[in-house]
Amino acid sequence: NNDVKDAQSAISNTIVDIVSHLVQLIATLAVMLALEWRLTALGILILPLLIPLAKRSSTIQRDLARESMDDNAKMNALMHETLNIGGVLLVKLFGRRREEVNRFDEHAAMVRDIGVKRSVASVRFSVVMGLLGAIGTAVVYWVGGYMVLKGVFTIGTIVAFSAYLGQFYSTLQSLSNAPISFATSLVSFERVFEVIDLPLDIAEKPDALVLDNVQGRIEFENVSFQYDTEKEIGLSYVRRHGQVHQVEAVLSGDTNGAAKAEVIEEVAEPSVYSQARVQALDGVSFTIQPGQLVALVGPSGAGKTTTTYLVPRLYDPTAGRILLDGHDLRDVSLDSLAENVGMVTQETHLFHDTIRTNLLYARLDATQAEIEAACRAANIHDFIVGLPNGYETIVGERGYRLSGGEKQRLAIARVILKNPRILVLDEATSHLDSQSEALIQDALKTVMAGRTSIVIAHRLSTILAADLILVMDRGQVVERGTHSELLAQNGLYRQLYETQFSRELVGH
Repeated sequence: NNDVKDAQSAISNTIVDIVSHLVQLIATLAVMLALEWRLTALGILILPLLIPLAKRSSTIQRDLARESMDDNAKMNALMHETLNIGGVLLVKLFGRRREEVNRFDEHAAMVRDIGVKRSVASVRFSVVMGLLGAIGTAVVYWVGGYMVLKGVFTIGTIVAFSAYLGQFYSTLQSLSNAPISFATSLVSFERVFEVIDLPLDIAEKPDALVLDNVQGRIEFENVSFQYDTEKEIGLSYVRRHGQVHQVEAVLSGDTNGAAKAEVIEEVAEPSVYSQARVQALDGVSFTIQPGQLVALVGPSGAGKTTTTYLVPRLYDPTAGRILLDGHDLRDVSLDSLAENVGMVTQETHLFHDTIRTNLLYARLDATQAEIEAACRAANIHDFIVGLPNGYETIVGERGYRLSGGEKQRLAIARVILKNPRILVLDEATSHLDSQSEALIQDALKTVMAGRTSIVIAHRLSTILAADLILVMDRGQVVERGTHSELLAQNGLYRQLYETQFSRELVGH
C-alpha cells in the first residue's frame, strides 16, 4: 500500500501548507484589526464553534482512513494470491474463476464504500464550514451597515473589510482541513512505525564474533524448540519465509482457528501445530564433524525442517544451544554466519529477473567465469547457453518459465557460487524424469564434496552415502548410525526403509 508515500506527503505537503496558511491568516487578521477591530471581533466569533468541529471531523477521518487502508491491504493481498502464476493456475484447474471474481468484487466494494464514506465526511465538514463563514459574513454586514448609518465608519471600510474577511474565512477553512489531512497521514505514520518498531526475533550481539576459517563442526546440545502460534506474526517472520499472502490472511482475520494453524504449518514445520504451543524439538543432541554428510530421516512433522532452520539461525532454540566450531550461534555475527551456511530448499525461489541476476544473488562480485563454472558444476550451463538470450534470459515470476529440475539446478549453482563451508539441503520430493534426477544428483555430489552437509533425505542414494543418519520422530532423535547399523536395530528406520526407500531400490 501507500503508507510510506502518505507519511512522506504529511511532511512534505501538509506541514508546509499549515505553515503557509498560518502566516497568511495572521497577516490577514492584522490588516482586519487595523481596519476595524470591532468588526474583526464579530468576524472571529465562529472560532469557538470551529475548533470542536474540526477536532470531531479529524477523528472521524482518521478512523475512516485506517479502515480504508486495511481494506486496501486485504484487496491487494487477494490480488497477490490469485494473480501470481501459481494462483492463476490453481483457479483455472479448479474452475473457480467466478468465485474469485466474486471475492474480488466483495473486497473492491468494501474499498469503494469506505471511499464514499470518506468523501461524504469531507463534504459535510466543508458545507458546515461554509455555513459558519456565511453566518459570520452576514453578521458583519448587518452590524457594519448599522454602524455606517450611525456614522461610526464609512461604507468604504465595510467593503475593504469584507474583502479581507472573505480571505480570512477561506484561509481558515483551508487551515481547518489541515488537521484532517494530518490525522489521515498520522494513520500512515502509525502503520509504518508498527513495522519499524517490531522487535527483532533474531538479535545480534554488539560484540558478535566474526567467523574466520570455519571448519564446519556443528554441535546440538540438548536443543529444544517450540513455535508460538499465539504470538502475533511479525514482518520479520514473513520476511524469513516469504509466505506473505498466507500470513496476511491470518493477520486480517480472514481465516478461522483451524485454517490459521494450517497456514502456519505450511510456513514452518509441517504438522507440528495442534495446540497453541507445540514442542517441535525436544532435547536434541548430536555432533557433526567437519566434512561429514548427515542425513535426516523421519515421518512428516518429526522436526527435520525445524532442525535445518536452526543451523542458519532462522530461529533461536528455546532451550539448549547450537555450536559452530565451538562458538554458540547466538554469539556469532549474522553476516558471517550467512556467508558460511548455504541452504537449498525444496521450493526454489527465483526473482523475476535474468538468470545472471538470480545467480549473482549468492555473491554480487562474482565474475562471468565464476558464474559459468558454478553452472557447469550444477549441470545447467549447457541448458543456459542454449537459450536465445543465454544468461540474460528472464526466468519469470518465481521462475515459472523453467522446469522443476532446471530451477533446482539453478539453486544448486547459486549455492556453489556462494561457496559456503556448511550446506543445508532439503531434497526435492517432486517427481522428476530420470535424466533430470541424474543431473541433480550429480550436481549435489559436487556441491556436497568437502563440505559439512545436513540433508533432509528423500532418496536412498543420499542415505547410503551419508556418514551419519539421524532418525527423528516427534521432535527427538530416536535412532542414529549408518544404514546397516540402523537396519540391524529393527526400529523406526527399518520401518521407513521397508515402506519408502526399499521401493526405490526395487525400481532401480
